[in-house]
Amino acid sequence: MKDYVIIVAGGKGLRMGGEIPKQFLPIGGRPILMRTLERFREYSADLQIILVLPKAQQDYWQELCKEYHFKVEYQLANGGETRFHSVQNGLALVPDDAQGVVGVHDGVRPFPSIDVIRNCYETAREKKAVIPVIPVVETLRHLKHQTSITVPREEYRLVQTPQTFDIQLLKAANRQPYNDHFTDDASVVEAFGFDITLVEGNRENIKITTPYDMTVAEALLKKEKPTVL
Repeated sequence: MKDYVIIVAGGKGLRMGGEIPKQFLPIGGRPILMRTLERFREYSADLQIILVLPKAQQDYWQELCKEYHFKVEYQLANGGETRFHSVQNGLALVPDDAQGVVGVHDGVRPFPSIDVIRNCYETAREKKAVIPVIPVVETLRHLKHQTSITVPREEYRLVQTPQTFDIQLLKAANRQPYNDHFTDDASVVEAFGFDITLVEGNRENIKITTPYDMTVAEALLKKEKPTVL
């Protein structure tokens, strides 16, 4: 039995206001994507890492790997038209008869805690489909036609990654035709008829998409212990 993680990194950096895709921007002197891969290698030396990158970005990534002497081993898959198709391409590198757990993680989330990663994988061994979530701490309003109403925030959760699944379940779910309602991997598995189990995430596990997020990420990095691989 072997576990996998598919790290999806297909951002273009448009909300960052720059030309460099956001996953390649540095925090603490190293590209975000490298820090993400290093976090999963820190979790497990045996985890098989699959990185999904748009083909047009792969040469630049290889240059960065040389520049930063990046040593984490991984397999590379081409990005697809949508996240769903990118995950399909990553899953194609997982053997069809594989047994274990596969996670799917956003390349621009470099701060999942090791405890959260471990809990996602271990819970998925029994529950088959697991996602980390955190509570909503601000008031929510639902926009409806020309007005809005307050909704009870205790009934909602913010979804993070890694989302972890039994390998055979995710492979089967990803054989479904693409649907616009597939917003993440949990929605794909739900459409396949399988319930999702929620586990506690960590608030530091932000998705870096804006310049403000970069400022927060730099601050978070200063509070972390150095990673030794």
